[in-house]
Amino acid sequence: MSEQHDADEVAEFAALLARLKERTDRSYGQLARRLNMNTSTLHRYCAGETVPVDFARVERFAALCGATPEERHELHRRWLLAVAARQRSRPQEPAPTPAPDPAETDVETAVEPSVANPAPAVEPGVEANAAPAVEPTLDSTVEADEVAPVTALRLPEPPGPRPWYRRRRTLVASAAAVALIATLGSLSALSDGRSSAADSVSPTDAPVTSSATSASPDPTASKKKPSPSASPDRGTSSPSASGTGRPHAGPTAKGGGSPTGGAGPGAAVPLSWTVNSHVWNAGCGHRYVIDKPSTQVPPPPVAQDAAVWAAAQGALHGGETMVQISVQGRSSTAVVLDALRVRVVGRAAPAGGNSYAMDNGCGGALTPRMFSVDLDADRPIARSEAGNDGENEIPAIRMPYRVSAEDPEILLVTARTVGCDCTWYLELDWSSQGRTGTVRIDDHGSPFRTTGDKQLPQYSYDYSNRKWVSGD
Repeated sequence: MSEQHDADEVAEFAALLARLKERTDRSYGQLARRLNMNTSTLHRYCAGETVPVDFARVERFAALCGATPEERHELHRRWLLAVAARQRSRPQEPAPTPAPDPAETDVETAVEPSVANPAPAVEPGVEANAAPAVEPTLDSTVEADEVAPVTALRLPEPPGPRPWYRRRRTLVASAAAVALIATLGSLSALSDGRSSAADSVSPTDAPVTSSATSASPDPTASKKKPSPSASPDRGTSSPSASGTGRPHAGPTAKGGGSPTGGAGPGAAVPLSWTVNSHVWNAGCGHRYVIDKPSTQVPPPPVAQDAAVWAAAQGALHGGETMVQISVQGRSSTAVVLDALRVRVVGRAAPAGGNSYAMDNGCGGALTPRMFSVDLDADRPIARSEAGNDGENEIPAIRMPYRVSAEDPEILLVTARTVGCDCTWYLELDWSSQGRTGTVRIDDHGSPFRTTGDKQLPQYSYDYSNRKWVSGD
């Protein structure tokens, strides 16, 4: 009867989740992407096959489905009952039977010969010295419980205690063996042809990537003093994004960190990304500032050719720059995107020229993850904004996000300015399996550039007469 009651509690919680899901008219896959979880996991929640151990996921699910405060309160109550029911339904594992202490058995066995033969009693403290023929074969790292069974062998009665100089000689030999093993272990951890961590760090390295853990192959590494040229908790400058989403080659600090955050020398960043800074609003709305008269500017290109067209005309983004970043993990292991930051590296008066509109027909309006940046602010911040999937508004969901090889993310950053010619780039913090790092996202090695255009002459293209016309 109690098991049926527990099953009913879980079923009622799952039914409430399913009702909220049906109200959104979205698939499990669409909701799972918004919630940074796998589709199968969300389906198991709504089917009652499993109960989430953390209510934070349930709360985000309720917010995404537009649940009322009363529904959220009821959902929390149902979740508490379901968790308690699942805990009661788990079978209790039998307590393990304590095994007999081998040391006690060995002591009893070792003492039996002394009862039949009136020889000197064997004290527990000298059992290790009672078998000199066996002792040289023991490894210095063998634990006490592994050595104890050796004393239970029926060996010929040993002579008296060894002289002190023999015991000291054995201890010295054991210490030398331990030192030799430690030295060989530290040497084998270094790859052939590579220098040590202290020699491989350049004093000019500018570390940006931090390390959450530091793996050192040397058993005595914890006693070494940190090198003045590299901190053991810092890595190297984060690689900038290229057109293929691969990090560029750069110096690697191996003093406990790396571009991957403490994974050791040669480890790769666990994610890849591509960048497109010539994205138009809804596929049509964008402006370029060009320092040329309208008679020398060709017609607007299609959005796919915007980068080539802008480079040929020496065009700057006018008023705003939309940067689309496609981020994907390199394996099935999840990588958490913790934060997105903005770095403004230059400010000047708005550039001169004319502002040319690219309004030549709109495309789709899919905006998976939207961020807004005010470059005119003293300290610009990338703020998450609501988007839409073509019909319905998608509520803004703040970082962290999660990516893998099967679950990529698309970030759309819109940076705006009115009163400056700004150069800037982005920094994306990530973490995975105890490692942390930061990657730089820019325009193929150079900062992005956005200039205000409100005070410039405004032009739009007249397709009927095939010429630029002033909008002033």
